[in-house]
Amino acid sequence: MTNLFQELQEKIRNNQRISDADALALFESNDLLAIGELAAEVNQRKNGNRVFFNVNRHINYTNICVNQCIFCAFSKLEGEDDGYTLALDDIREKAAEAVAAGATEIHSVGGLHPRLPFEFYLDMLRTIKAVSTQLHIKAFTAVEIDYFAKISRTTVPEVINALREAGLGSMPGGGAEIFNKEVRDKICPEKISGERWLEVTEQIHNAGLKSNATMLFGHLEKYTDRVDHMRRLRELQDRTGGFQSFIPLAFQPDNTRVLGAKGVGGVDALKTLAISRIYLDNFQHVKAYWVMLGMKIAQTALCFGVNDLDGTVIEEQIGHDAGADSPQVISKNRIINLIRKAGKIPVERDTLYNELEEYK
Repeated sequence: MTNLFQELQEKIRNNQRISDADALALFESNDLLAIGELAAEVNQRKNGNRVFFNVNRHINYTNICVNQCIFCAFSKLEGEDDGYTLALDDIREKAAEAVAAGATEIHSVGGLHPRLPFEFYLDMLRTIKAVSTQLHIKAFTAVEIDYFAKISRTTVPEVINALREAGLGSMPGGGAEIFNKEVRDKICPEKISGERWLEVTEQIHNAGLKSNATMLFGHLEKYTDRVDHMRRLRELQDRTGGFQSFIPLAFQPDNTRVLGAKGVGGVDALKTLAISRIYLDNFQHVKAYWVMLGMKIAQTALCFGVNDLDGTVIEEQIGHDAGADSPQVISKNRIINLIRKAGKIPVERDTLYNELEEYK
C-alpha cells in the first residue's frame, strides 16, 4: 500500500477529516480497489453491513421550463409538442397508484413553468395528501423554491412554511449540478448560482426540513471541481446537519447539448462514489442512484462505500430522457435480491430513514 493510502487509512481510523488535497490525490490515483477498500471501511464504521432502500414513486409534474439548461434533455418550452403539465386529477391518480403499490414516498420535481401560480404547487401537495396522509412528499429543488419565492413575491422562508403546511415533508436535493461558476455558466447559465443553491438550502434546513445533496459529474467539470463541490456541501452540513444523503448523479449525454461532455464510465462512477464516502465524513448516507448508474454499477457500488440504493422509483423521466438505459421501475423483491447478492443486508426505510423492515 502506498504512503497515500497508509496515511488516509490512519486518518480514517483516528476519525480525522481528510483534506481537499487528499481527495484530489484519490481522484488522480488509478488504484480503484484501494480507494474502494478505504470507502468500505468508512461505511462499515458508519452503517455496518446494511443497505437501505424505499418504495417510492416519481411524479414529474411538468417538463415546461423557463430555463433551457444545455445538459437537460427533459425540459421543453411552452408550446413544444412534447411539453406537458399534469392536471391535479392525473397527479391524484398517480398518487393512488403509488399507495396501491405500497409506496411510502412521492418524489416530485419539475420544470420552472412560466405561467403556473404558486397556488398550483400548494394544491398539488394537498391533492397527494388527500389520497393518503401516510404518503411522505419529498418534492422541489432549491431552484424551484427560489423560483416560487419570485413568482409569489414572498421570501424563501415564507414559501417553505406554506409548502410545509400543504404537506411537504422533505426535499430531494437536486439542482446543485456543479458549483464551480465557470462550469455552471457553460452547462446551465440560466439556473441560480451555486452560492444561491447553498443559501436556499441552508434556509430549508434552518426551517427544519431535511434534504439530500446531489452532484452532477461526468460533463465538463474537472476533479478539482468535484472536490470543491463536496467541500461546500461538507461545510454546509457542519452548520446545519440537514443533509440526509449524498447522491452523485452520473451525467447522461444523450439528447443533451453539452459539446465535449465526457460521460461517465464504470470506473469513474465507482471512484466518485467511494471518494465521496471517504470525504463527506458528516454525511450518514451515500446513495447509488441506479436510474443513472445502471443496475450493475449500483450493485457493485455497495462494495465501494455506498449504503443506499434509492427505491423502486416508478416512471422516472428526467434521467431517461437524457438516455439512461436503466428500467423505469424495479420491484421491491428485485432490490432486496440485488442487495443480498452483494453480501449485504437489505433494510426498507421511509424517507427520513426510519427503519420499516430488515430482510436477513
